[in-house]
Amino acid sequence: QTPLKKTNALIAQMGITFLNAYVPSALCCPSRASILTGKYPHNHHVVNNTLEGNCSSKLWQKIQEPYTFPALLKTMCGYQTFFAGKYLNEYGAEDAGGVGHVPPGWSFWYALEKNSKYYNYTLSVNGKARRHGENYSVDYLTDVLANMSLDFLEYKSNFEPFFMMISTPAPHSPWTAAPQYTNRFQNVSAPRNSNFNIHGKNKHWLIRQAKTPMTNSSIQFLDNAYRKRWQTLLSVDDLIEKLVKKLELNGELDNTYIFYTSDNGFHTGQFSLPIDKRQLYEFDIKVPLLVRGPGIKPNQTNKMLVANIDLGPTILDIAGYDLNKTQMDGMSLLPLLRGDKNVTWRSDFLVEYQGEGYNGSDPTCPGLGPGVTHCFPDCVCEDSYNNTYACVRTLSTSWDLQYCEFDDREVFVEVYNLTADPHQINNIAKTIDQEILEKMNYRLMMLQSCSGATCRTPGVFDPGYKFDPRLMFSNHGVRARRFSAQPL
Repeated sequence: QTPLKKTNALIAQMGITFLNAYVPSALCCPSRASILTGKYPHNHHVVNNTLEGNCSSKLWQKIQEPYTFPALLKTMCGYQTFFAGKYLNEYGAEDAGGVGHVPPGWSFWYALEKNSKYYNYTLSVNGKARRHGENYSVDYLTDVLANMSLDFLEYKSNFEPFFMMISTPAPHSPWTAAPQYTNRFQNVSAPRNSNFNIHGKNKHWLIRQAKTPMTNSSIQFLDNAYRKRWQTLLSVDDLIEKLVKKLELNGELDNTYIFYTSDNGFHTGQFSLPIDKRQLYEFDIKVPLLVRGPGIKPNQTNKMLVANIDLGPTILDIAGYDLNKTQMDGMSLLPLLRGDKNVTWRSDFLVEYQGEGYNGSDPTCPGLGPGVTHCFPDCVCEDSYNNTYACVRTLSTSWDLQYCEFDDREVFVEVYNLTADPHQINNIAKTIDQEILEKMNYRLMMLQSCSGATCRTPGVFDPGYKFDPRLMFSNHGVRARRFSAQPL
């Protein structure tokens, strides 16, 4: 079963499903910033969900917002643009201009103040605050977003092309389902893969500190969260159906591209972490990506390695904008969407995250020391300031591999061969061939300092890859370099 039956029928079966779509940072704000800018976090500088982490800060507004792909669509390509839903987590914060700030590039702006809610929220309607209460028929956010979107399609100009970004908080917590869906999926529980509720041995300390096995109450909690997330997605499924029907009614469906994706994955019990994201594993960095539109044959799947930094370049490419004029790190997916033969494609990309912690101790978990945040009962903490890592995720004909380094005292390294170990249980950093480690370390350095075209150079397993071991710091071996802490 799935909560997205209509989405599957109307987008996936009518178009293409990318089986290997990822986010370079498994957290809302950095990930959304990557979608908007087409850049890796080290280039847009949004590192976590806080204003200090550059989430919707004045600096972000000044340096990145004018160059997002919607801004280019509106100013350079003559598009009418529409935004509805969750923008960046700190959007509307007093210190960043409040809800009066409307980012450049949007003709119509209906943005949620701050983080995910379903009722009792404030929207910025083209810069003016509009309060919503808790009456389902007029306030349930997923339906409000659907209705605003349908209104836009009804009243927009027919003389200019249009772009819409509808950003539902669902299935984000607090997982409030629409009343008609609160009893659905009663028999559904979180997947019990081989990495469910096991100790994360050979992993960095934040994973090792999780209590194994989890308590019954934690398991009940995460199963319940999983069910509720599915229930909230039923309203998203309805939204998709309404939009597709409206486009069909308007005679616009056949010449409109529709993209469906998410800003991060989510874990529910893997390695005994109850619920959250922010980790480097597949369950947090992998996302759905479904696309239908002109020139896309139905019912296709594609195994190429794609990332959310590719969405901006793809949409600008569709609009006919010259991508060489942008500073984007991603690649246009248009050749893949069209099914072009002999496309040279990347074999790797960068994953990077800067831990969100604070200097105090969590009063409920003094034993863990300072710096931990997002702690659950039983003192299982989901984040800390030294949960800061970078990875190269490689997918080529010969290797399905992830190589990661932590910026912590241990300078911890994790390496997974996903061909043999798809659930990433065995860290093979100590047993893998030293030459591969050195090449991956070198490639990681390259990607962490890349910008624009240099983010698209050949990976370790591409024929065009060049490796100069002299550039390694020989006195330290493979653990040579540290994260350049970019000033924000």
